[in-house]
Amino acid sequence: MADEPLISSFDFQPGRIIAGRYRVLSFLGGGLEGEVYLVEECQTGIERAVKLFYPQWNRRGEASKRYATKLHRLRHCPIIIQYHGQGTVRFRGTELSYVVSEYAPGEVLAKFIARQRGRRLQPLAACHLLYALASGLEPVHAAGEYHGDLHTENVIVMRYGLTFELKVLDFFPRHGRRRVLMQEDIVDVVKIFHESLGGIRHYRNQPEEVKAICRGLKHALILERFPSMGALRRQLEQLSWS
Repeated sequence: MADEPLISSFDFQPGRIIAGRYRVLSFLGGGLEGEVYLVEECQTGIERAVKLFYPQWNRRGEASKRYATKLHRLRHCPIIIQYHGQGTVRFRGTELSYVVSEYAPGEVLAKFIARQRGRRLQPLAACHLLYALASGLEPVHAAGEYHGDLHTENVIVMRYGLTFELKVLDFFPRHGRRRVLMQEDIVDVVKIFHESLGGIRHYRNQPEEVKAICRGLKHALILERFPSMGALRRQLEQLSWS
């Protein structure tokens, strides 16, 4: 990657046109690989999300191709944003790759939790959240894929009522056996569950049913009880309160 230009920010402002097709509306967020913008198609006004990749992390377009391919492969999974296309654009003399996907309007889970009374969810609501995550990610794992970086900042709450409707953003490519990487996803969703309940500060007073899921956040104990996302989903379906 030493021969790629080092770019740490694009700083695209509202109104900027990308590749003659997309008008920037706002900045959505950034990460190691690049930045994501809310845009509208110039011809239709339809809102999309565009992820632009930093060239130093996208040598020969490998990262953007991997991301687009993964979105396409998981297009049958409702929790995954839908892939729409990709392309390139010039930026300060450098060719950048971008991927266009569905825009998921909603609220970042971390902010949603912070809005709740006591800045945490009640146990039953937290179980509904965990169930939506587990049942949403189960078909992702069934397809032989994993997320790799699940946390409250990249889960979007699209709708909340009796149940949660969620979308997960980003994917993080990791090295290792896919089975192990899927297990990391399981541990991560249990950590999200624990965080949504107020974390360690409130853990002592949680119902035993909650503690039986969190397992003290011990990696081995969580996977002993929940060897798959399906096992976690089934446990929640069978849950009864004492």
